[in-house]
Amino acid sequence: MAPWSGLWGGKAGGDAYRGTPVVVKMENPNWSISEISSPEDDDEDILAAAGRRKGGRTKNAKQIRWVLLLKAHRAAGCLASLASAAVALGGAARRRVAAGRTDAEAGVVAATGESPVVRSRFYAFIKAFLVVSLLLLAVEVAAYFNGWNLAASALALPVIGLESLYASWLRFRATYVAPGIQFLTDACVVLFLIQSADRLIQCLGCFYIHIKRIKPKPKSLALPDVEDPDAGYYPMVLVQIPMCNEKEVYQQSIAAVCNLDWPKSNFLVQVLDDSDDPLTQTLIREEVAKWQQQGARIVYRHRVLRDGYKAGNLKSAMSCSYVKDYEFVAIFDADFQPHPDFLKRTVPHFKDNNELGLVQARWSFVNKDENLLTRLQYINLCFHFEVEQQVNGVFLNFFGFNGTAGVWRIKALEDSGGWMERTTVEDMDIAVRAHLHGWKFIFLNDVECQCELPESYEAYRKQQHRWHSGPMQLFRLCLPDIIKCKIAFWKKANLIFLFFLLRKLILPFYSFTLFCIILPMTMFVPEAELPDWVVCYIPALMSLLNILPSPKSFPFIIPYLLFENTMSVTKFNAMISGLFQLGSAYEWVVTKKSGRSSEGDLISLAPKELKHLKTGSAPNLDAVAKEQLASKKDAKKKHNRIYKKELALSMLLLTAAARSLLSKQGIHFYFLLFQGISFLLVGLDLIGEQVE
Repeated sequence: MAPWSGLWGGKAGGDAYRGTPVVVKMENPNWSISEISSPEDDDEDILAAAGRRKGGRTKNAKQIRWVLLLKAHRAAGCLASLASAAVALGGAARRRVAAGRTDAEAGVVAATGESPVVRSRFYAFIKAFLVVSLLLLAVEVAAYFNGWNLAASALALPVIGLESLYASWLRFRATYVAPGIQFLTDACVVLFLIQSADRLIQCLGCFYIHIKRIKPKPKSLALPDVEDPDAGYYPMVLVQIPMCNEKEVYQQSIAAVCNLDWPKSNFLVQVLDDSDDPLTQTLIREEVAKWQQQGARIVYRHRVLRDGYKAGNLKSAMSCSYVKDYEFVAIFDADFQPHPDFLKRTVPHFKDNNELGLVQARWSFVNKDENLLTRLQYINLCFHFEVEQQVNGVFLNFFGFNGTAGVWRIKALEDSGGWMERTTVEDMDIAVRAHLHGWKFIFLNDVECQCELPESYEAYRKQQHRWHSGPMQLFRLCLPDIIKCKIAFWKKANLIFLFFLLRKLILPFYSFTLFCIILPMTMFVPEAELPDWVVCYIPALMSLLNILPSPKSFPFIIPYLLFENTMSVTKFNAMISGLFQLGSAYEWVVTKKSGRSSEGDLISLAPKELKHLKTGSAPNLDAVAKEQLASKKDAKKKHNRIYKKELALSMLLLTAAARSLLSKQGIHFYFLLFQGISFLLVGLDLIGEQVE
């Protein structure tokens, strides 16, 4: 590379700046600098060598200059990226507002499963609270600029005019309003501390499991010879795939199940199709026929009447006459893709263990890095499986069945009353009833089954509403049975106080009440205090504990904390609907799938010529994954929407942040500010999948 001249290299000729020529390799994101020696540098090299012999160290000014320039270039690039992201975010928000599509549309309300009564009253309460907050903020701003900062000792002094009205408000606030808010604050803080202690104990239990390397092991190992079923432990297994209008994922799930490494004569696949779309029914039926031609033992079942949703589908399948020939049943939802050795790693745990009713595997996710929403879900579910399920499985032999990726002993299902359609959480229902009948559960943290996470906020919101309304329905129905059953007292206490009340009712209640209602109220009623450690330190510690099972997600710890508080609105609404059986609390909504393959997007982008290169007795998963692109073209048009409750709460929190700024409450201000922005982003549907 020729030496620089002019502005950067100095004047040409004898007075030119003499330095080491430099090659700058601009390979994003790293740059490297290489020196090129030249004849005219010989004398400099001699001087440099002499300096090194004397213990000195030479520096090249041009190298330092280039390093600084490149670092400045990198910083400028980062700033440009942030500015571009901010502009894109603003443009998306503007388009969302201009489109005017909200969650108040009739079709959206029906699809979410929310109670219209609860929805309208809840939203009216938030709006009223927002209006009152704006009025109080206006009063406080006027008092601030007029110098009406009356101390408590001055409240009894006579004042005149508007200042007297403000003084009367302060006396009324301190005498009548503050005590009630302080009582509610203290109650929520106590609940918050109890729930935090429960989470800390669970984390300590998980730490103990890792230190002691506790791992469920089969009581007797099965021989690995698959060719001769009589040589090992290969009992009869029924595999069920319940689905409903899920044409994005049916091919890959059927292919994965048919490729399970198990003697073909010892397992049967039931495809339980509840689809009401004739095209989807035809596609699934043809896929089953294709696998039947390949030699797989697979049957197709379709119900005309979709009574009981998934529970009714499973109940209908278990009534088949041939089910009596099978000892175990494995259940996989339509988007789940078990590894070929799934049955070989789960079924052996049942051998010589007649008290075992369920073996549950953990989930892994093919799209956890798709967007910010899927990353935050991944943190939550990693904690659920790594800590909650594993700890409860090791120490209690009981946990909530996840509804999929599990193997049941059919006798345990029958002994517990079978599948019931009374709630939208049929998986938790059957698990509680089996526990009451004395059956034990095992959770295998090292056996994974691939699935996908909801990529849009609308789909995730529907899923969370069902997951948090169903347990409250079940609690109402199961409470008498829990009290009357003959299990140990501590098991009853665990079910009632920990499993249901603390983790299913108290958690969404205090999360919403404490951080979305009480905290803003304490800004306008400063006589009621909420300590800094409740607002900042303990939530940060709990978020840190939640993120430990997925350490690579540590950069998302702050967004995770804010997003969990944001989701408390949906969870609280669902909990109230389920607890009091309001509206459509029993509505089942199928979570929308995107149909991502287990190999990721690289497979889906493979050339068509490579589609059927692999040969064998059965279609391969790679070919199945690539064929999903055709079905996506027929998908219904999706839209991003505005969520009114979240927007109203964002305005409320930002109003409280402005009031907090007047009082110079630093931690409270920053928390309210960022939490308000979080609600704003979610309310404008900017956190998940963006539909152009």
